Amino acid sequence: MTDERATGLVLHTPGGARYLFDPGALCLELLTTGGPGDYARYEVLHHPEDLTRWLELSRLELPEEGVRVDVGQLTATRTLRDALWRLAAARAHGEAGAGADYAVLNRAAAHPPLVPQIGPDGAAAAPLPADGDQVLSALARDAITLLTGPYADRVRECGGHNCRLIFVDTSRPGRRRWCSMEHCGNLHKVRALRARRDEAERTDPATGSA
Repeated sequence: MTDERATGLVLHTPGGARYLFDPGALCLELLTTGGPGDYARYEVLHHPEDLTRWLELSRLELPEEGVRVDVGQLTATRTLRDALWRLAAARAHGEAGAGADYAVLNRAAAHPPLVPQIGPDGAAAAPLPADGDQVLSALARDAITLLTGPYADRVRECGGHNCRLIFVDTSRPGRRRWCSMEHCGNLHKVRALRARRDEAERTDPATGSA
């Protein structure tokens, strides 16, 4: 999985609150841009420049000149994302996924990838100039690495109420449940506290109940 130095993406709740979501893999970051079916209402990749802006927020190491993206490459990226949504959701529920969606990943991965560079100081440098096909390949190869690697069985769907964000649990104990502790994790704690208070009120003899 690509560039684990990144800490995640800043997302917004319907009410406008900000929270940090780290899905643990580049390919799963892509799922926050929209998707198939009901996820289409969250679509943000309408134009090539939308994809270039999103890439700047992702964990992918990009060329200093940015990435050239045309309409066809944008469409291909959305097709890859939709296939990955279905595959990741299937994996999170212990299912295999559709062969057609795996074929989409393989076709995208067949493009030449980004070309890495090393600087004169021996540290990693920005890749050579790139286009949308190379980015597509990087996303697909990251997905293949995830789905065939040691964390393949740790692809999870958030356990929050009405939240379907998908992440890979890279924690040592492997017990991550939430897309974000500050969002869904906190909401779960609040609901659990309210439920306990309601139960206590129903059973407290001082109230004259049960």
